[in-house]
Amino acid sequence: MDSKIEDLHRLPKIRDSLTYVYVEHAKVDKLDSSIAVYETDGACLPVPASALCLLMLGPGTRITQSAITTLADNNCLVAWCGEEGVRFYAYGGGGTRSSASLIHQARLCSDPNSRLEVVRQMYRIRFGGSVDPTLSVEQLRGMEGVRVRETYAKMSRDTGLEWTGRNYDRGSWGKTTPVNRALSCANSCLYGLCHAAIVAAGYSPGLGFIHWGKQLSFVYDIADLYKVDLTIPLAFQLAATQTDNLERMVRHRCRDVFRDHKLLQRIIPDIQKCLITPLAIQEEVSPLDDDPALPTDLWTPEPEVEARLQDAQWGNG
Repeated sequence: MDSKIEDLHRLPKIRDSLTYVYVEHAKVDKLDSSIAVYETDGACLPVPASALCLLMLGPGTRITQSAITTLADNNCLVAWCGEEGVRFYAYGGGGTRSSASLIHQARLCSDPNSRLEVVRQMYRIRFGGSVDPTLSVEQLRGMEGVRVRETYAKMSRDTGLEWTGRNYDRGSWGKTTPVNRALSCANSCLYGLCHAAIVAAGYSPGLGFIHWGKQLSFVYDIADLYKVDLTIPLAFQLAATQTDNLERMVRHRCRDVFRDHKLLQRIIPDIQKCLITPLAIQEEVSPLDDDPALPTDLWTPEPEVEARLQDAQWGNG
């Protein structure tokens, strides 16, 4: 049976997918219509590519071209990351071939007024209710900072862990406090999952609203919706009880927590809520997804735009 899936609408919805698999010091190759992880001792672990959302490749990993092709055909995001998933180096794309969601996102972030409304909407979701429309963005950031600091303080009291602030030296990972290592590792998993959902839905990870200027700005915007409820409590709890293999345990528990909280079912609806996405875009079934070689329409400026361009050219002449 041919493993290539031409119609993306026949793929499992991302909310039904496995969250992610992290691999290091192993080889990933195609196996029948899916993939498998081959460990150094020869052990083989089959992985259902059609049900996988994100494959994280750590140090010492090799992956074949046929495995990448299979993952791409099954709409699985592949991310190359550092040890324990704490750094993000590169990723392979996936998702819908339609640009409707991306165009909608670009329009919103290109206009200061609509961008401000999206920022306010993101803070409404974080605060779980309405936001005073008279508050400035700086005031909203201050409120968010207070909310996060209070969460750190509460988790410090609940777990008995001393909390001296969110800081770590990437060049001296082993010297970082356990809770900061756990937070970095848990957030890395969260970023990867949000990134996979963003790409799968056809949005750009680089067009952020609160965050700006990095290729993962929108990933940070969306991940911040969940940190207080998910990754911060998990990191403190594990740092207080786990002495060995902390990062590995964080990754495993992240999978459980993300599944228990049905995170994959929430991310894309939350993105659409943040971006005030019209129903027509949410329910769009694009013919481009069925036929990647289908010719697309050409852009034609509106008459008044054309007239302004002509006036500008004559005026400059």
